[in-house]
Amino acid sequence: MNAMDQSDILDGTQWVTDGGLETDLLFNHGIDLPEFASFPLLDDTDGRAALMRYFAEYAAIAAAAGSGLILETPTWRANPDWATLLGYDATALDRVNRDAVGLVRSAADRSGVEHVRLSGVVGPRGDGYIAAGANADAAAEYHSAQVRSFAEAGVDLVHAMTMTESAEAIGVVRAARAAGVPVAVSFTVETDGRLPDGSTLAGAVDELEASAPADWYGVNCAHPTHVLPAIDGGSWTDRLRFFRPNASTMSHEELDAMEVLDPGDVDLLVSSAADLRGQATLLSVIGGCCGTDSSHVAALWGVHAPNRKLPG
Repeated sequence: MNAMDQSDILDGTQWVTDGGLETDLLFNHGIDLPEFASFPLLDDTDGRAALMRYFAEYAAIAAAAGSGLILETPTWRANPDWATLLGYDATALDRVNRDAVGLVRSAADRSGVEHVRLSGVVGPRGDGYIAAGANADAAAEYHSAQVRSFAEAGVDLVHAMTMTESAEAIGVVRAARAAGVPVAVSFTVETDGRLPDGSTLAGAVDELEASAPADWYGVNCAHPTHVLPAIDGGSWTDRLRFFRPNASTMSHEELDAMEVLDPGDVDLLVSSAADLRGQATLLSVIGGCCGTDSSHVAALWGVHAPNRKLPG
């Protein structure tokens, strides 16, 4: 696939993307994910099969909804710090990031969906809920290897998800520009609609627009009721395209302490997501994040959930 034609998203085309990969595999399917990382599954035959079944569920949703499909690589933890904890050196990490693109390409080929795009997922260097005081230059250098792996493997875009502060997001955008690949940035917010570093969502988007504009913006890993307070009617909301909500209304701190999955109230998820889309009217890439599975995403799209198959 060639680099994404940005008008595919900006012209109003609707796109299904996946749900809470790690929480779904861990809690619903009993698949062990050390360090909450899904990318090691690429090195295991059963793990790859589970990932392919997982992505097939979202292809079925896209087909039922008559929408496009964005397949995002299982690489949220596939950066050097987390990879080192899991025994991956730089060479192995490059290989597995490229392999992740190959896997979603295979899923795309099998999907039966006409319009499919491949997205290389970049996660935060540290914890997805804590702002550690990133430096934009250091972040660009840190994330550049993963972004280059994605670009050379042929992704249509890079998507930085669960960004907790603008500096790290700026670094990812700079890395993407250097690699010549389009880039989306999704921030996460706390229950009050502010980023973990205390900044507003509007302020974070404005900071990137002034320094290193992304092609698209979004929000992930937050319930719609947490995002709604951030929507102030400003023109910046027209830059929001991606939304991957959590199932639960719990705070990040509460979710971190949970030992069982909170699947949330699906009716509330759907109704509050509709309220959000009524205010951020150009949101067009809709999936899920922690606690969601294909049944939640199907509900967000108003279609029947696909049959879910356990690994094995």
